[in-house]
Amino acid sequence: MNPIFQYWYFHLPNFILAAVMYTMIGRLLLSFFAPQDWKNYIWRAFVRITDPVLRPVRFITPAVLPDPVVLIFAALWLMLIRVGFFALLASLSLLPTISSSG
Repeated sequence: MNPIFQYWYFHLPNFILAAVMYTMIGRLLLSFFAPQDWKNYIWRAFVRITDPVLRPVRFITPAVLPDPVVLIFAALWLMLIRVGFFALLASLSLLPTISSSG
């Protein structure tokens, strides 16, 4: 059986968290060149994917911080969640195993 499907409970959440985290970093980098109200479809996709994560981060982050700093904090929170998820599965002995073939 393919390990991706066998350990879907590890790979699927990890992939989603990584994709949102890297999209957050991409939005941060793109924000240096694009205005916040830009109507480009790529920018709108970045905003649509990252805004659900930014709302709770913005709520717990002091209001004096500018948006780029909140984006950095959101990416760091996502990274911390990924590490915590890995640690949780490791403590439950649910991590995918590496097996040698041959």
